[in-house]
Amino acid sequence: MTRDFTAEQPQDSPAGDEDGPGLRACLEAILLVADEPVPEVLIAQVLERPRHEVADGLRALAREYADDGRGFDLREIAGGWRFYTREDCAPLVERFVRDGQEVRLTQAALETLAVVAYRQPVSRARVSAVRGVNCDGVIRTLVLRGLVEDSGTDPETGAILYRTTGYFLERLAMASLDELPDLAPFLPENIEDIEDNERTRA
Repeated sequence: MTRDFTAEQPQDSPAGDEDGPGLRACLEAILLVADEPVPEVLIAQVLERPRHEVADGLRALAREYADDGRGFDLREIAGGWRFYTREDCAPLVERFVRDGQEVRLTQAALETLAVVAYRQPVSRARVSAVRGVNCDGVIRTLVLRGLVEDSGTDPETGAILYRTTGYFLERLAMASLDELPDLAPFLPENIEDIEDNERTRA
């Protein structure tokens, strides 16, 4: 049995821009990379669309995903919208994440984990500044593997801060972070100038 979503789905092409991606594709693209709920007003500003049009599009997508029985839901939570794993799929996701912890970390993940360990609590932007590349995806992986966790927000910028977990210490067979090796012998002589530049960029 087929269903007609013509009346529900957001229009595929924004007015006056038929060559670009439609509203549906734009909404999905933004939500796919979001790691926290995104407010309707922000999405409307980014897409340069009326807020009511964006709201209707989000609700239409949420209904479609629910009706299709997808493995994820689009939910309006905490003043914004975000993709979430469907509740009855949670055990499978937990098993996948748990089994995946035995897989060796990539070089990028190890470097990111080291920055968090030595600079914690630290924001994603600061970690990215230290490494010189965007680390959002790598940090999400470290959070899923239980090595890094949310540590509140920066009082000045409101950015989410991250720290290592007890599981991180367990995997490294350390009683506390005090047992981390001293980095001084491995740092460049102009480290203070480098850190000042990082703070300026952040």
